Amino acid sequence: MAKRKNKKIIVKRNRLKGNTATANRKYKDTVFRMLFSDRKNLLSLYNAINETSYTDAAQLEIVTLENAIYMGMKNDLAFIINTNLFLYEHQSTYNPNMPLRDLFYISSEYQKMVDWKSLYTSTRLRIPTPNFIVFYNGTEKKEDRWVDYLSESYENMSGEPNLELKVITLNINVGHNKKLMEECRTLREYAQYVDKVRRYSNEMELNTAVERAVSESIQEGILKEFLQKNRAEVVAMSIFEYNEEEEKRKLRKAEYEAGMAEGVMKTKKETAISLAEMGLSVQQIAQGVKVEEKTVHKWLNEKKNMKTTY
Repeated sequence: MAKRKNKKIIVKRNRLKGNTATANRKYKDTVFRMLFSDRKNLLSLYNAINETSYTDAAQLEIVTLENAIYMGMKNDLAFIINTNLFLYEHQSTYNPNMPLRDLFYISSEYQKMVDWKSLYTSTRLRIPTPNFIVFYNGTEKKEDRWVDYLSESYENMSGEPNLELKVITLNINVGHNKKLMEECRTLREYAQYVDKVRRYSNEMELNTAVERAVSESIQEGILKEFLQKNRAEVVAMSIFEYNEEEEKRKLRKAEYEAGMAEGVMKTKKETAISLAEMGLSVQQIAQGVKVEEKTVHKWLNEKKNMKTTY
């Protein structure tokens, strides 16, 4: 991408009082959002991704985006550069529904930009071209990057989708996307801090692990100024983020195990019905598929009732 300088950047994000990052008490903030709501840090991140060389952070204008709350969480960052609109999101767990979420958000963005009366004129309205990026630092996926499409959620789709939305996800864990990390020091140090929290949380209580990660990072010059200035808020947010990540992981594991168990029982039911049609007794079937006889009776009655219904 061509190098571009001295072009006004307009950043839209949800309310973090004024233009400085502060922990929002109503909605749970994240360290990532707090860190990159800073003009210089966000400018560095954008430059690294787009291979641009903006230098004057004062040209980056932060404005408030009202009423953009989704599922109790704020959208992270949205900003316009010339005729391009970028939506940045941070995720600590893989979410295949990001295209649908971004569809809702970009619709809200465009509604705020357009005068509704002008929609009925003969003049074509011009809107910024959207771009969607997710910064992922979870532990489930190992790729450096991947793409999710809105059309992957469509049922019974044939041919080309009439509505599409593409979300690019970048893995920002330590060891991934090395070029990007080299270009953006703040992102690299954020990844190092998160890695410390994860490693120490396996060795000690979470509160102690986070405190140690913060202290050690400051000593090593990792996000030093940011952590010194916002230590209490970063500790609180890190504890919340890690707990939330763990809860989501446990939920997904439980859902997977429940699905596996359901699949096993479905197979046993089908086998039991087949054995009954071969003339085996309920007792023999129960022993064969390793379930109670009353369960076999239930399955066979359900099968009988279905035949009676039809």
